[in-house]
Amino acid sequence: MKAIVFFTLQEAEGAVLQDHTAVVIDVLRASSTIVAALAAGAQSIYPVVSTEEAIKLATLLGREDALLAGERRGLKVEGFDLGNSPREFTPETVGGKRVVMSTTNGTRALVSVAGAERILVASFLNLSAVAVACAGAERLAVVCAGREGRFSIEDAVCAGMLLGRLKERLGGALEVEDAGRAALALAEALVLDDALFEDAAAARALAKIDMLDDVSWCVRLDVEELVPELKERIIQRADGGGA
Repeated sequence: MKAIVFFTLQEAEGAVLQDHTAVVIDVLRASSTIVAALAAGAQSIYPVVSTEEAIKLATLLGREDALLAGERRGLKVEGFDLGNSPREFTPETVGGKRVVMSTTNGTRALVSVAGAERILVASFLNLSAVAVACAGAERLAVVCAGREGRFSIEDAVCAGMLLGRLKERLGGALEVEDAGRAALALAEALVLDDALFEDAAAARALAKIDMLDDVSWCVRLDVEELVPELKERIIQRADGGGA
């Protein structure tokens, strides 16, 4: 396997990925929220870039069973049903529903890799399951959503841990470039816990809007076995991605 890492979605935009499996990571919080939504029984998730597109799509799908979810500056978009906190996505709220989602970074990252052969969503919550799901790929692109065009440590560490699991499974069959080597080194040097990310830019922004509890929720490791997969603009559980 040849693996490349993009530390921001802007780096990935325009990349030729049609023969790659792409794994999108936005730990705080979109990829964690997508995992939470599917684990809570959401039928499917529709990632879009703009709030206007989200409203149009939810209306087209039918508002009786389609929820609007998303944030701007971390806060729930006015008029939406849900924000982007994974703690909101409970079975009572999203069970059996279709969720149309628009976030500042995560859903844009998903849209940016639309040309990839396969697109998976990873977080700390389902890291090992994603490693198993993408282990058979010949070419892997790990796309960190980052934060407003900048590097984010939580996404980079998650990317490095994913590569670490693949390295264990594949041994010498994993080839990485400079960014991949950096991600691996970062993950190997740090211990995953709440304190690791409490001073990260995304965590500080969440603290300002009284959502710091989302950080500890999102850094739980391997609590879900499901693998979200984006096909034809719809995210659902991948085949074999958990019960």
